[in-house]
Amino acid sequence: MSAFLLALWHKCVYNIAYILYKKGGGSLAAQKVQQRTAGGIAYTLTRRRVRNINLRVRADGSVAASAAVRVPVSYVDAFVAARADWVRSAQARAAVRREREEAERPELPAKADALAHMQALCRVYYPQFAASCPGGHMPKIAVRDMTTRWGSCSLRTGTLAFARRLCVMPLAAQEYVVVHEFCHFAHPDHSPAFWAAVARVMPDYKQREKLLKMR
Repeated sequence: MSAFLLALWHKCVYNIAYILYKKGGGSLAAQKVQQRTAGGIAYTLTRRRVRNINLRVRADGSVAASAAVRVPVSYVDAFVAARADWVRSAQARAAVRREREEAERPELPAKADALAHMQALCRVYYPQFAASCPGGHMPKIAVRDMTTRWGSCSLRTGTLAFARRLCVMPLAAQEYVVVHEFCHFAHPDHSPAFWAAVARVMPDYKQREKLLKMR
């Protein structure tokens, strides 16, 4: 088939698909993502500008397929059904990985224990930062189940909050986060002045920071 005829065929298939969508009372945009089941496999079909039908199993075991709008949904269903055994094997491997990662994850301390630990650690460093703490007082310490950060500093409430998971990190890393958050009372940013303040208290902070990226 010549390139011209091939391009013409693709255009015709696209137009037919468009007409079928319209007759069904929908639009191409409305049908961009669909939840489907084929061969006993539940999967999400997303319409994209791709040349082939793509199929993958995510880390959580969910299944995703992508195909161009011109590809009939029956073709995608058949594609998924024909690979049902592969999908189930991939899901089983993903489940094993999740179980292994869960087993390797350190058990977090109770929230009350984590709070007591972080309060004691902050009291050790507080004298060096008393002048910059709101009102010159020891800040309120909180422990939260944060997953995207290790700590935070609130100038408005005078609170230092720490992730509970920080308590299972090396002590050197915990001390770095404490100093980091205390320094935000004087420098509520990550300017050169902020990092200079961190370095004055903890010259090896860069090495300690790397410990947080090892897990």
